[in-house]
Amino acid sequence: MSAAASPRRIWLCADDYGISPAVNRAIRDLIERGRLNATSVMMVGPAIARSEIEALQSAAKTNPRCTIGLHVTLSAPFRPLTMHFRPLDGDMFMPFPKLLRAGVLRRLDREFFRNEVKAQLAAFMEAFGRAPDFVDGHQHVQLYPQIRDGFVDAVVETAPGAWVRQGGRDLPLRQRLASPKAMVLDSLSAQFRRRAGSAGLSFNPGFAGAYDFTRDADFGALMRQFLEGLPDGGLVMCHPGFVDDVLAGLDPMTDVREREHAYLASDAFARLLTDSNVTLG
Repeated sequence: MSAAASPRRIWLCADDYGISPAVNRAIRDLIERGRLNATSVMMVGPAIARSEIEALQSAAKTNPRCTIGLHVTLSAPFRPLTMHFRPLDGDMFMPFPKLLRAGVLRRLDREFFRNEVKAQLAAFMEAFGRAPDFVDGHQHVQLYPQIRDGFVDAVVETAPGAWVRQGGRDLPLRQRLASPKAMVLDSLSAQFRRRAGSAGLSFNPGFAGAYDFTRDADFGALMRQFLEGLPDGGLVMCHPGFVDDVLAGLDPMTDVREREHAYLASDAFARLLTDSNVTLG
């Protein structure tokens, strides 16, 4: 009789720590329950006061498997840390569709993005007293053409020991065609992996978590799909949270965050991990 297969170890990362106090509270709750083993922090978010950083550090101490990364933010409705940053929409970053289009058309200057990412890395290191464990991007901005060059340069110069997030995964054609968003991420990620690899940065071997956040999706069914075939060391992105006025004023993802939190805190999620032979290790 053959021995049981060793469980796959994955990263389950809650994005957007720092976007609002209620989102922060929900993420800390899941960390303390052992239902997350990573979160990435927006250093340009409105809920990034010293008390919020200390609360996250305290929560992470209860879960030694939990890693903390930087959620590089370069799109509206947030503002840059560096002076003279371009391009801007008023005093804010550009909306992400315009930013992606400008990168595809080669209209961006990588140096502006290199300097801004370095500033956000420096802000993280000052707040936490150390470099981030990993670096990813809000709305996947680290994958966009031209931006990825400045992003990779900044990480190599400032936090070379951090791994970076790519958003691709080897999926059957049927699943690719069913998710146009995943197809776009996979295409952008292929270029990002080449750029990061040539710079000596490590990255997650697989990615899942993209779906249409505006629909009343069954997050439990989606999570089952995310885990199917995800390789050891793969990453699932999630956005759990509670809703408050700060979040409602910044982001259209509101109720969906509460549905994600409810599922991740549930016994059903614990059973899914066991049934899928997956561990958050």
